[in-house]
Amino acid sequence: MNAKTDSSPLPLKRRRFLGSALAAGVGGMALTPALLAQSRRSRTQDDDSNRISPEDSDKQGRIPSPYTTPFVEPLPLPAIKTPVDALYPAPTKSAGPYEAGRLPHQAWERWPVKQGNFYELHVKEAYHSFHPELPVQKIWGYDGTFPGPTFLARSGTPMLVRIYNDLPANHVGFGSPEITTHVHNAHTASESDGFPDDFYSATKHGPGLSRPGRYKDHHYPNVPAGYHPILYPKGNLEECLGTMWYHDHRTNFTAANVYRGLAGFFLYLDDIDSGDEEDPNEGSLHLPSGINQHDIPLLFDDKRFDSSGYLYFNQFDNEGIPGDKFCVNGKIQPYFEVARRKYRFRMLNGAVLRFFELYLTYQDVDQHFDYIANDGNLLPECLDADHVRIMPAERGDIVIDFSKYPVGSKLYLVNRLEQLDGRGPTNQLLMPGTPVLRFDVTREPPKPDTSQVPAMLRKLSPVNLAMVKRERHIRLERENGVWVINGKIYDGEKPLFTCKRGELEKWTFQNSSGWSHPLHIHLDEGRIISRNGKPPPLHERGRKDMYELRPEEELSLVIRFADFTGKYVVHCHNLVHEDHHMMIRFDVV
Repeated sequence: MNAKTDSSPLPLKRRRFLGSALAAGVGGMALTPALLAQSRRSRTQDDDSNRISPEDSDKQGRIPSPYTTPFVEPLPLPAIKTPVDALYPAPTKSAGPYEAGRLPHQAWERWPVKQGNFYELHVKEAYHSFHPELPVQKIWGYDGTFPGPTFLARSGTPMLVRIYNDLPANHVGFGSPEITTHVHNAHTASESDGFPDDFYSATKHGPGLSRPGRYKDHHYPNVPAGYHPILYPKGNLEECLGTMWYHDHRTNFTAANVYRGLAGFFLYLDDIDSGDEEDPNEGSLHLPSGINQHDIPLLFDDKRFDSSGYLYFNQFDNEGIPGDKFCVNGKIQPYFEVARRKYRFRMLNGAVLRFFELYLTYQDVDQHFDYIANDGNLLPECLDADHVRIMPAERGDIVIDFSKYPVGSKLYLVNRLEQLDGRGPTNQLLMPGTPVLRFDVTREPPKPDTSQVPAMLRKLSPVNLAMVKRERHIRLERENGVWVINGKIYDGEKPLFTCKRGELEKWTFQNSSGWSHPLHIHLDEGRIISRNGKPPPLHERGRKDMYELRPEEELSLVIRFADFTGKYVVHCHNLVHEDHHMMIRFDVV
């Protein structure tokens, strides 16, 4: 199939192209011929398994990854993160003596962290196996694992996470050893949001911080947006969150650092979505529960490996190359054994640029399931579905009832969405597609399945457009090969616009770039009111933090930023586009 043609280039309104990959180079240092030569040394000279491959420049004749046998390893389940008794030195409102130089925690007094809610997370290099037929190789991981450990947060219970940077300072290969961690979709104060320029290591820091540090403390109130001391002392409960994730967000190197493994789940529970299918409390939905038991996080992504079987990434390509190996929770095409009962699957597209459209098949026939949540939110009503389309960073929660299938059955999640390059999917469906995950029905449940999937899930009030105080128009463009928003590349030191806290705004995005862009807005969620002048599909009618903009599309949404002030960003979550400056800063005052 022929590739799509790009839209006509336009002159740059402000010529400030920074050349993020070429200017910053390997590991955040200036690129020199010596460094480039060092990054391309043979593996016999240097044991780093994540270096730039010589095949990087050959985009049209890409060498495929080595063959791997599907479904030979079980699905790994990320460990649940446990708190520590105490942190030393003790956390404080302002940055501690060994901490990166952040601003004071603005919600420190309103939502104090109590004993039992302190966590310590170490970002470090470790060894990982993607498949037994490929070499064990180095990754970067939270606590040295990919995915990182799963955080379980309860609405109304603040926590503090101390994130240590233990990465090697002078690594060879793609990525940057300075980090900044963003909990995607969290309602979080700016100083804990993982702003792209707030990156740090023990010896370096970004322009958003005042000094380097071994660690940085992140204060997460875990309170729904819309706090009011009288009306909403626990926040607006319609704004409760669910399936979220955390990942690195370092300016110019987000794609490379996430591709190396810096991603994990961050899940919220509340009185409605309580995580207990036997919850006696009135109002609980009794959804299938038990994280890593009947409530399963699934991180989907794609990888590409060189001819020796080592992870391959081109730091210097501003368009991006899709992988040809599909991974779930860090394993290539694993299998998962299930009992004959209902399971909830929290599906996250953690890929750098690939879109997925996943179908459930049994004996080559598409199956139906319950679609209960999109992005970090339960939908107002349960949907009957036979597929889930998820753009990069988007989430979709589904419930599959395996009691319909006899013991010995095998079902498959199959990706059918064609994507040839970084432009986005062609929107052609491939038949039969590529099986990504196999479900093996191996046993009867040890006790009766009492979980439920109610028709009505989380209440959602209608949008009142009469409350809109301001309208904004945001253009997504490609000018002379450079990604821009409203004609500008990213400037982390200057906001493109300022929003007033608590006011409802209407934003209209227009995509004239000829490429697909998965847009993400930090701090709070929006409600889509129209897509190309028409109402959005049912699964997009809840609260969202990810917005797919296909070529020549126009999308309007309403959004209100509550509770916190400071600097935030809007960016394309095709992380290659983000790293090449398709991002803007906005401030909330």
